[in-house]
Amino acid sequence: VELTHPSISDNISDIERLRSALFELGIDNIHFSHLITTDLSSTIRENNWKVEVSYIERHNNTHIVFLISGTECHKRYGAAVDIGTTTVVVYLVDLDTGHLVDVGSTYNSQMRYGDDVITRIVHATEGGGLEELRSAVRGDIKSIIKSLSEIHNIRVCEVVSTVIAANTTMSQLFWGLDPSSIREAPYIPTLNRYPMWTGAEARLPVSPMSPVFTFPCIGSYVGGDIVSGVLASGMHRRDEIALFMDIGTNAEIAIGNNEWIMSAACSAGPCFEGGGVTCGMRATNGAIESIVIDRKTLEPAIKVIGGGIPIGLCGSALIDAISEMFLSGIIDLKGSFHKEKTSRIREAETGLEYVVYTNEKIGRDIIITSADVENVIRAKAAIYAGVSLILREVGLGIEAIDKVYIAGGFGNYLNMERAIIIGMLPDMPTEKFDFLGNTSIIGAYLCLMSEELMKEAEELSKKMTYLELSATNSYMEEYMSAMFLPHTDISLFPTVQVKLNNALGVEN
Repeated sequence: VELTHPSISDNISDIERLRSALFELGIDNIHFSHLITTDLSSTIRENNWKVEVSYIERHNNTHIVFLISGTECHKRYGAAVDIGTTTVVVYLVDLDTGHLVDVGSTYNSQMRYGDDVITRIVHATEGGGLEELRSAVRGDIKSIIKSLSEIHNIRVCEVVSTVIAANTTMSQLFWGLDPSSIREAPYIPTLNRYPMWTGAEARLPVSPMSPVFTFPCIGSYVGGDIVSGVLASGMHRRDEIALFMDIGTNAEIAIGNNEWIMSAACSAGPCFEGGGVTCGMRATNGAIESIVIDRKTLEPAIKVIGGGIPIGLCGSALIDAISEMFLSGIIDLKGSFHKEKTSRIREAETGLEYVVYTNEKIGRDIIITSADVENVIRAKAAIYAGVSLILREVGLGIEAIDKVYIAGGFGNYLNMERAIIIGMLPDMPTEKFDFLGNTSIIGAYLCLMSEELMKEAEELSKKMTYLELSATNSYMEEYMSAMFLPHTDISLFPTVQVKLNNALGVEN
């Protein structure tokens, strides 16, 4: 931008001079931060009234991100961030082309203070706990952005927009807000709709005055990650009734269409993201993602992400393994091992365990223990109970659902049939299921690229209602009924009954 030189007769302020020049270029509703204004006068004079202005439009305002003299920060990048209870994912995006420059992920370092949101909320109330939790997750995001930026020679001043998608507790902890009221009746968060704060306030390695959009939350346990996921699924635009399920440490559920959407959440634990499982890991290279057990030999055949030698099991492999062990008679409907079935079942100090893969190179076998099976059964029971209750609340049966969208950190693979066998998903035709992957980060990417979609996300959040499962007496009853494979009421799973009969040689 080239500014006119001031004079005695043309004596408007520096900021109004710049505002006027930008207005002539069609740029209006300009927001100048205090930090930008501090250096404005010296910058324009040092550069003979010619400056380069970087801006980004958010919430009908034009945010001046940085003001420079040269071209060292001439590119525009953005960071889309998914803060999960177990995993943190960052997309680094070229805002001018939409190109995904790179992806980084890591376990959420808050896990050292607890696996679930409740234990972290409790820790936040202890001396210095809130800052510890904020620093932990901020450090994760900071490390990923810095690493990706260094790899691609991207300057801090060039990262000019950030979008955060996270559940309600993770959102509050990221911004350093006391989450204690979330776990106490009547379960009220500090806020559901966040102001457009800045990169400096977020303490991230991005342009200090760049806007940071935080997805709006719905209630105490349904957050911005689900608004982001529903946005990515597009179910809010369609007439058909759809069920959306984000299967992670906190399993969130939404049901509805373009007229209404109800949401709920239940605690599934981190097992489907690799946490709390003996050989669990995220769905990355080296993780076993698929397991098939031969019905005669009871020997497992595995598929590994990236090929090569496996080093652990991701969530989809756990679902596969338990469904296969159940149909093969290796475990019963309670998840207990039948030791005499195969030599792969062995006694260990912690109880019985099943050897999936013998790996001498890493010095340990890849196993599934009795405790691992129990963890998965508890997790799937929580998810199925949540689905049952939300359907009951809206007065619909399974047959009324036209589409089921499944989201979660399973990598690129999730066998819906196996998930039905263990009773995690309702028994429906598999063609009704659509696995979308990590919809939280997908929605964050979409909003990073589109002001209109950002507005759509805010409108969507206003339409979504919230069912507090902990306030209903029926949840524990549904949960206990689902603590079997696939369920205490096998009539709810007719296709599983057929498979069991076939496995036992019983005529259907």
